[in-house]
Amino acid sequence: MAEALAARSCVPCRGGVPTLTREQIAPLLEQLEGWTVEDDKKLTKSYRFGNFREALAFVNTAGEIAEAEGHHPDLHLAWGHVGVELWTHKIGGLHENDFVMAAKLDQTRAGLP
Repeated sequence: MAEALAARSCVPCRGGVPTLTREQIAPLLEQLEGWTVEDDKKLTKSYRFGNFREALAFVNTAGEIAEAEGHHPDLHLAWGHVGVELWTHKIGGLHENDFVMAAKLDQTRAGLP
């Protein structure tokens, strides 16, 4: 099902849109693997890599996807590790775009060493 999310595009979000409720978050989260929700406001995941170069390649690719989608995660790069935090800043919580972006990042990771 993550493939269905990854096939979607992020839609521009304006302020004033309500954040997702726990009931709305649950079925979206079920479509992702390894992601957690913090305080019903932030989607997080940690990716592991064999070295710094692989982690950096993921960050660079994630940046290209973020620019194309107009939805930008917080990326934390370290040796062999990339932490990702997603939430929609304009509404101060989770939106469907966050789950679409998470699925796209998972798809990207699957294509890298």
